[in-house]
Amino acid sequence: MEKSKVYFTDLRTKPGVNLLDKVERLIKKAGIQNIDFKNKFTAIKIHFGEPGNLAYIRPNYAAKVVSVIKELGGIPFLTDSNTLYSGRRANAIDHLEAAYENGFNPLTLGCHIMIADGLKGTDYREIELNLKHCKSAKIGTAIADADIIISMTHFKGHEMTGFGGTLKNLGMGSGSRGGKLEMHSASKPHIVQENCTACRKCINNCAQEAITLNENKKASIDYDKCVGCGQCVAVCQFDAAQVIWNESADIANEKISEYAYAVIKDKPNFHISFIMDVSPNCDCWDSNDVPIVPDLGIMASFDPVALDKACIDMVNAAPVMKGSYLEEKINECEGHSENNDKIHHIHPNTDWRASLNHAEEIGYGTQNYELVVVK
Repeated sequence: MEKSKVYFTDLRTKPGVNLLDKVERLIKKAGIQNIDFKNKFTAIKIHFGEPGNLAYIRPNYAAKVVSVIKELGGIPFLTDSNTLYSGRRANAIDHLEAAYENGFNPLTLGCHIMIADGLKGTDYREIELNLKHCKSAKIGTAIADADIIISMTHFKGHEMTGFGGTLKNLGMGSGSRGGKLEMHSASKPHIVQENCTACRKCINNCAQEAITLNENKKASIDYDKCVGCGQCVAVCQFDAAQVIWNESADIANEKISEYAYAVIKDKPNFHISFIMDVSPNCDCWDSNDVPIVPDLGIMASFDPVALDKACIDMVNAAPVMKGSYLEEKINECEGHSENNDKIHHIHPNTDWRASLNHAEEIGYGTQNYELVVVK
């Protein structure tokens, strides 16, 4: 496969040219205007940030991308899917409130926000794949129904996948709660009996009729009938139906790559990554740590695989931030480590290459890229 072009701009500014101007210049130089946006519903996939975490992408940047898409005739909206775990973004009402709290709203953005998989994370389209792990992918309806996919990603570390980049933003971030369950777990959900209140919501929402109340008036799953769709996890308000977090990191990374492919399959797509506030862990946490490297810049590409690889390479080439978790982990090696893989240092039990290698095998991107600097 030929080299993909990845466009980069640093964070230096001067009077009359601010960072928002540089974002616009970057994405236009990268060719976003070559997409036919005319009257097309355009999903801008972004992470709104768990309240308390301040490392997420500022809404000002999203507003600039929205204005460019509108200028090109598109109909943009910002979107994300609900989380699998309990938290401030586990249903559409709380998720929207969290987004508003972090500054994402129609007044600041110039467009509307839609939670892609509906009120409880059960609204999805099944996209056929027939790949190594997933026969199909459960993608949030608003994303699956969009005509064009634009991703805006905060590049950072991630405790399960090594790093959180474009593939994870697209794959894990676009999956419905059932889709997230499929990526996170090789097992079907289980019921924590002491949390169950016998409200019957899981029973009423199980399409397989796999859940009943046992002799103790607690929900019980018949695993011969259960297909692992995650509906019970989505509708349980008492944290009784839970995920068994047991998927290996490599397999989870590969599943994420397959889901990312489902999102962009047969659609125009374009991707932007912000290598700023590179926290050691995901924006899903309600706090963020000292960045592991200095703020580096912004990248854009039509190739999400090349974009992720370019971000990793740039982070690995950057100096270590003093006082960071990364410096702490390197010091633990007592100076004997010759490995410059910063992602491996912060999450040594993961292999971040698994997602990129699998995406390359599927054929929707390459790790071979040419970096084009935009002033």
